[in-house]
Formats: sequence, C-alpha cells, structure tokens
Amino acid sequence: MSLAEGVLALIEDARRRQPFARVRAVQLEIGALAGVEPEAMRFCFDAVTRGTVAEGARLEIRGAPGQGSCMGCGAVVEMRELYGDCPRCGSAQVQVTGGTELRVSELEVD
Repeated sequence: MSLAEGVLALIEDARRRQPFARVRAVQLEIGALAGVEPEAMRFCFDAVTRGTVAEGARLEIRGAPGQGSCMGCGAVVEMRELYGDCPRCGSAQVQVTGGTELRVSELEVD
C-alpha cells in the first residue's frame, strides 16, 4: 500500500509543478528484483487513488529484467532472484546492478 501511496505522491508533485485536470494513465516500470507483485500494486493503486486526480487512471506496468555483475568471472548476467548464483560460473558473488527499481516512467494527463 505504501508503494502505491508513493506513486500517488509523485503524481501530486507533478500536478503542483504543472497543473492538470486529471490523470488518464500511469506507466510504471517494476524491476524483476523489486519485490513488487504487479497485481497487488494494481489493487493498492485503485484503492489509494479513489477521490483523487488519478481516480480511474489506467495503470500500465512494464517489467524490467534483473541484472548483475559477477565478481568471479566479470560477466554481466540476467538475474531472476536477488541472491542467485552466476549462471556462467556458479559464483555466489554477484552484485545486483539493475532490476530493483520501481519508477513512474510516464503520465498521461488532461
């Protein structure tokens, strides 16, 4: 719920900077390693936007792959879990470099 409230806060900040009547669509980018369930985000977004400028807005969710850098072999690899081993060399020393983000990438407003 707090993540959806954070998205609403970003929308309200955007409205203060550049006034608009309502939000038609919100595009979110959710990384594979962010620990955010898209359907839960949809449910919470609908709940927190009731009675706001974003009520009824279409929530579009785009996934972003997890990525890491292996300290063992130096490869940049796709990651499916935060603490996974390197798929190339099996090393457990993989530093996450992408896929943990949750960001509003676009707002469609009137």
